[in-house]
Amino acid sequence: MTVTEAPNVVGAVETSDRVAKFLHPVGSLALADHPVPSGKEEEWRFTPLRRLRGLHADAPFQPSATECTWTTPQGATVRPVSDPAELAGIRGASGYVPTDRTSARIFTEVESVLLVDVPADTELTEPVVIDLTGSDASVVEAGHIVLRFGAHSKADVVINHNGSATIAQVVETVAGDGAQITVTSLQEWADDTVHLAHHHVALGRDASVKHAVLTFGGDTVRISTSTRYNGPGGSAQLLGLYFADAGQHLEHRIFIDHDTPNCKSDALYKGALQGKSARTVWIGDVLIRKAAAGTNTYEMNRNLLLTPGARADSVPNLEIETGEIAGAGHASATGRFDDEQLFYLLSRGIPSDIARRLVVRGFFQEVLLKLGVPSAVERASETIERELAVTEH
Repeated sequence: MTVTEAPNVVGAVETSDRVAKFLHPVGSLALADHPVPSGKEEEWRFTPLRRLRGLHADAPFQPSATECTWTTPQGATVRPVSDPAELAGIRGASGYVPTDRTSARIFTEVESVLLVDVPADTELTEPVVIDLTGSDASVVEAGHIVLRFGAHSKADVVINHNGSATIAQVVETVAGDGAQITVTSLQEWADDTVHLAHHHVALGRDASVKHAVLTFGGDTVRISTSTRYNGPGGSAQLLGLYFADAGQHLEHRIFIDHDTPNCKSDALYKGALQGKSARTVWIGDVLIRKAAAGTNTYEMNRNLLLTPGARADSVPNLEIETGEIAGAGHASATGRFDDEQLFYLLSRGIPSDIARRLVVRGFFQEVLLKLGVPSAVERASETIERELAVTEH
């Protein structure tokens, strides 16, 4: 097992111009400011560019072959917006400015945005559910979703991805002051899908946001999540689950930008891998700027290798520019089944296949319990069971 652990760090300085340049480049709407990546860049060196079908470059976006449907509980509105005047006030509502070529193209070339609106002081009793179902992986397309939550609102949003597609995507989340929000993105794509996405979360004063990325399907999936605080007291919890099979490349990247005092963040991503050439990548980056006194943050990534031939890359980064923080730390571990756990179960007469299932279930349970959205937890649990059935055969 490979383990990297770091206890709470107070008063440390771990930042450099090189890290800042490569891990979180300057945003720009101008396409010329985002050259086509070559794969040698720090933020692209783990990604198999040849498998992205031009999504990272200039493959023309075609009319969508992905069906989009949604359920709208009382108190929320969900609608596509294509009027240019209205789009100008919605696109970039989170404060996100594209930091890669694909996102910049989406901002300038995609002619509509799917807007989810929850007014201030509104509490939804059911989640907003958006279903994206692809039908043709040969069609290169792009989409933009904006989730906007008013002050002191409480809501859950689940975005389900299914079918076959080649899709680039930007998802913006805007949480007003005091809002309590959970956003879950579930990827259950078919085996021929390529999905390249950037999620950006903006938190108002005292807002609390859970953002979860659960990835199980697709040929090549890369989802980057960035977080920014618009006022003190914000709390961001970034959760992730992924299960990679033979030949899959599943990549998750997070960037938490602490530039506001007295905010919290906690990141927990867990993944399992099985089969030859199953590959996962997790890159975590937490930046605590000089102005962010009182920050409390922790990031963790764990990977479980179920069969030989799988590979997990895990790179946690922690950049601290002030010593006036409550705490900061990171941890990363990659290894196979815990022999002691298996021995304990086998010694009590539990068959080997069931024992392995129990270990993997327990491994993922921590994330599912933190997620707390029953429909998403149930769906993810069913998918994990199907993946485990593949392991046994």
